[in-house]
Amino acid sequence: MTLPHCTRAAHRSCCARTEDRRLADLWAWAPTACTVLVVLVLCSAARAADWPQWRGPARNGLSSETGLNWAWGPAGPRRLWTAQVGQGFSSVAVSGGRLYTMGNDGSRDSVFCLDALTGRQIWRFSYACGPGDYEGPRATPTVAGGRVYTLSREGEAHCLKAANGQLVWRRDLRGEMRAEPPRWGFAGSPLLAGSLVLYNVGTAGIAVNAGTGKTVWASGPRQAGYASPVPFTAGGKRGVALFVAWGIVAVNPEDGRPLWQHPWETSFGVNAADPIFSGDQVFISSDYGRGGAVLRISGPRPQRVWENREMKNHFNSCVLIGGSLYGNDENTLKCVDFRTGAERWRLRGIGKGGLIAADGRLVVLSERGELIVASATPERYQELARARIMRGECWTHPVIANGVLYCRTRQGELAAFDLRPAR
Repeated sequence: MTLPHCTRAAHRSCCARTEDRRLADLWAWAPTACTVLVVLVLCSAARAADWPQWRGPARNGLSSETGLNWAWGPAGPRRLWTAQVGQGFSSVAVSGGRLYTMGNDGSRDSVFCLDALTGRQIWRFSYACGPGDYEGPRATPTVAGGRVYTLSREGEAHCLKAANGQLVWRRDLRGEMRAEPPRWGFAGSPLLAGSLVLYNVGTAGIAVNAGTGKTVWASGPRQAGYASPVPFTAGGKRGVALFVAWGIVAVNPEDGRPLWQHPWETSFGVNAADPIFSGDQVFISSDYGRGGAVLRISGPRPQRVWENREMKNHFNSCVLIGGSLYGNDENTLKCVDFRTGAERWRLRGIGKGGLIAADGRLVVLSERGELIVASATPERYQELARARIMRGECWTHPVIANGVLYCRTRQGELAAFDLRPAR
């Protein structure tokens, strides 16, 4: 969530279909060695991958792409195209050569489908929605099985055909659940879990049938958080974690039954950064002076491993690499040890920007539109490149898909930059 949240086409298309299947079968996928080999053979040449949902294929902010071109100097990478997609904080999803995102023009939200390499608009689906405070949608589309799933800041869910934007179904989740909205609107991106779509709306979420939109289970009307639902497996059990206004709760995705919960209150109920799992432990973090903590999952009440104020995620989530958390501590880029919570290094002055990781590097987009590339290592901060590439306020994390970097501003400028290796 982001809050105030070629004919290499043949290879790409195959990779996209593979990613869609992985996403749709999130809970049951168990590939054989043969399946893995086929995927590697088809995708390794391009070293590319789609990014079909919020925070990437595994919903963790980590890209599997390698061999990217980082030798672009102070001018930044070559810009491929720019498009206006309306105000908002929605990130992008990239699947099958197409890009999907959302924006607001003051009275209507629009879901955009663009050609990922040229920025050409393929289709646009619009519906009435006020801009609200910090104007525009916060959630990112989820693309799977030929469909696009979205959620507006007012709690309206849509399912569209990915090919042409035709409406499949629509639900007013807030109205139907009588759910109390977060102060700055709903921001969690939809999660596809098998045949269900889960949303962070209500006390502990709601799940609807992905094909029909009919409710499968729902929780109470208590205020949701701004984070997106996160799938996990711990202690041999599969679950979905929702960071809601009152804390973190894990549910069985099939029936919504609570598995465990932990209270975590902040000013204004702003729990916005996604929980990050590692084995039987989970990291949670919030700003407004609260800080971060690692919990060990053991029964209905997780046990606190540590808690401190070294990492206060305002809304952009950390990434976890090799036992180290890298993320935005309010306005400072930091590395924190996952095991102990101890700070390893810091870089001041990035504002409310966000980051992902790719090719052994941290890829940071600062609030002022600076692209910063640094080594993903806990020993010390090592900057590899920096360039001002956007003009506007950037609160949405960057995305890398199939060798292309995508960045957007709050004001609605979306730009694509070429990171593909020179041919």
